[in-house]
Amino acid sequence: MDDSSPNPVPNALPAIEESTRRYGFDMATEHQTGALLRTLAASKPGGMILELGTGTGLSAAWLLDGMDDSARLVSVELDANVSAIAKTHLGDDPRLSLVVADGNQWLRHTDDGPFDLIFADAFPGKYETFDEAWALLQPGGIYVIDDMLPQPNWPPGHQSRVDSLLTDLDNRSDCRLTRLDWASGIVIAALI
Repeated sequence: MDDSSPNPVPNALPAIEESTRRYGFDMATEHQTGALLRTLAASKPGGMILELGTGTGLSAAWLLDGMDDSARLVSVELDANVSAIAKTHLGDDPRLSLVVADGNQWLRHTDDGPFDLIFADAFPGKYETFDEAWALLQPGGIYVIDDMLPQPNWPPGHQSRVDSLLTDLDNRSDCRLTRLDWASGIVIAALI
């Protein structure tokens, strides 16, 4: 199988990657994960999509590239500086709502949703406030997390968080789960 970079990439991606490098942001989504997100977004015409952890907008660019004109993406990021990079490159897209907020607080208090697809790329919705994020998922909706394989930027002790999350997901009776030992380590769960 060819795991090389998918083509075509979203139009905004090269400029976002350059801004990301200049800023020094080291938690960027890789192209394989982005291509998967684009495909999943395309499977949800008119869908409501949530991204937890906008970062500089790399994943958002892939999600937007897969979405149709009636879909909507809400992307939540704590760091206003990296969110500003996403806004510079993607902010004119009317399908996108960029939210600068603490993801945990946002998940606890949002009126948005339910969502057809959730990409949890930050501690909120993944290691913290998972139940709140899961509760926003529409039946038949898809929940995606990445970085489940060891990463060089993991903080000390992070493997135990990953192991705990995977065990919790494996023990759920309300989803069907697939673990992919691919890219950074992807988990896809569908709410049943």
